[in-house]
Parts: sequence; C-alpha cells; structure tokens
Amino acid sequence: MLLTRDTLPKTIPDIAALDDLLCRQSQALIDDISKVDGDIMILGVAGKMGPTLAGLAKAAAPDRRVIGVARFSDPAVKDWLEERGIETINCDLLDEAAIRALPKAPNIIFMAGRKFGAEGDLSLTWAMNAHVPALVAQAFPTSRIVAFSTGCVYPFVPVDGKGSDEDMAPNPPGEYAQSCVGRERMFEYFSRKFSTPGRLFRLNYAIDMRYGVLHDIATKVASGTPIDVSLGHVNFIWQGDAASQALRSLAHCTTPTSPINVSGHEILAVRDLAAKFGARFGREPVIVGKEEPTAWLTDTSQAIKLFGLPVVDTEQLIAWTADWVARAMPSLGKPTKYEVRDGRY
Repeated sequence: MLLTRDTLPKTIPDIAALDDLLCRQSQALIDDISKVDGDIMILGVAGKMGPTLAGLAKAAAPDRRVIGVARFSDPAVKDWLEERGIETINCDLLDEAAIRALPKAPNIIFMAGRKFGAEGDLSLTWAMNAHVPALVAQAFPTSRIVAFSTGCVYPFVPVDGKGSDEDMAPNPPGEYAQSCVGRERMFEYFSRKFSTPGRLFRLNYAIDMRYGVLHDIATKVASGTPIDVSLGHVNFIWQGDAASQALRSLAHCTTPTSPINVSGHEILAVRDLAAKFGARFGREPVIVGKEEPTAWLTDTSQAIKLFGLPVVDTEQLIAWTADWVARAMPSLGKPTKYEVRDGRY
C-alpha cells in the first residue's frame, strides 16, 4: 500500500505497525528514486532515523542494492535491517582505511554524527561531526552525497517571522551546533574541489511515536511535569516524511552541494501544543517560564517547492502521539532537549 493522506491509520497499535508505517513509500518517492541510478549506501544507519530511511529506500526501490553501514553496537538493529533485505557492513567511520574499503556506491546518505551527550566529550563530537565528513567526502568524490545536518546551525530568529531560510549564514550558539557547521563546511569544501553533487539536509526535529518534541511535551503533560516555554516555538516533521525527503534529495543534488531546510511548514507554540494534549488527557499542563521572542525555526519553502507538503500533518501527529503516550507505549528515553537555548546538549 502506498503512503497517502487517505491511507493513514487512526492509531498505531504497536512498534511493528509503527515500523511498517515509517517505511511505507509514496509514489513521489518511487518517482524521484527512479531518476537516480545505482546502489544506495547509508552511513551511520544505526541511529534513531537510519533504519527508517533504509527500510523506506528498499520499499521504494526493491530491486536496488541498499547498504547500511554502522558499528552496530546493538546487533538487533543489524538483524532488523537484514530481515528487510538491506545489506549491512560493520564499520567504524573514524577509521579512514575502513571508509576507503567500503563499496563505491553512487548514492550516499550520510547520517553519522554525535548530538546526545555532545558536551561530555567535545573532542569526540568534533571528530564525528567534522573529521568524519572530511574522510567520507574524500573517499566518495564522484558519488551523490546527501548529508544530514540540522537547523541548529542557524542563529535564533524571531518567532513571529517565517524562520531561517537557506540564505541565512550559520551562526549558532554552543559547540555541538558549531561542529555541525564544521560538518557542512567539510562537505562543501570537497564538493567544490571534486565537483561532488550533494545536499546539506538541515533537519529540524523528525519525530515518531517513541521520541521527539511532541513525545516530550505529551509525556510531561501526562505526568504533570512542568513544561518550560522559554523556547516556546518549534517546527517538526514526521520521521517518515523526513526520510522520504532525504532520499528524494538524491534526485535534487546540486554541484557544489547546497543546503535545504526540512521540517514542518508550521511554526507552533509549545504552550498551544501542551494545551491540546491537556485536553486529550483531561489534565491541565503545568507551564513555567515565559516565551522568549526568538527560537530555532526554519523556513521550508524550498523543500515544499521540491517535495510538496509532508504527508502527515500536525493534527494527525498530535492524535497519534496522545494515543501512544496514553497507552504507556515504549519510549526511546532520549529527550530532544528542544528547550535548550545555550546549545549545550
């Protein structure tokens, strides 16, 4: 079954159903993937979003070789991928020789990076977020490379505007976000040097039922935990839509590489989202702090022009999340820390 707005379920009963939904392809994805030839290799496939993207790639191009590369510290992820026909390669991306030994796939999705706990070992954060991209860019000079980045490379912008567009110069607080600028600069430098086509995929808050901004807010409302609204506005996107747009970006690479913002098209108030969950749970949210006039927000006009609006809209995401949290379904236990304003993750 193809993914369309008309085929979305009212609820997501369990993790297996969630995985199936996340990996359900749209006709638009099939069409864009067909425009690029060759194998697809995903570097850093074992993170939160990697398995979704790999599964979606295989669903959209079942006759194509899809290769997932990671250290696979959790062998269950490797098993999950292989059950879906995705080849796996164990590789430490800090090892230059190991990177150069990888298959020369013409299509690369680069997802490796370090965020959670970034402040705990800043040298490792910089190594993963800036050194590894330089190694990869040099090892695959003729491949298309869609490199995951983050909207956190931008400075804070007024919440009553449209958000940062791709022409705004990166100028973020905190070493994590600065290291992400480093990642982009490495891919940009080598793209110019080798004429490597690519995209810098500036993603703001992909969510599924087990983690994300909505999960964070919903669980706090349900438990009566105070919600700090000082960073009071967000935008986010369903993980399946984000993964689809990343794969579709292979058909929209530029030479040299260039950024594209990916998120939901709406700027949403945390206070309003909390109120919607409060109404569903029958309890008043505990709000603390006061909204600041700025936040990390992106303008996704370019992505909408290329890909159209996300298939899953905000109200559907709220309904799914409320149902998931109300049933005490599993969480990844990884808060997004969306409310952090100083860049210290």
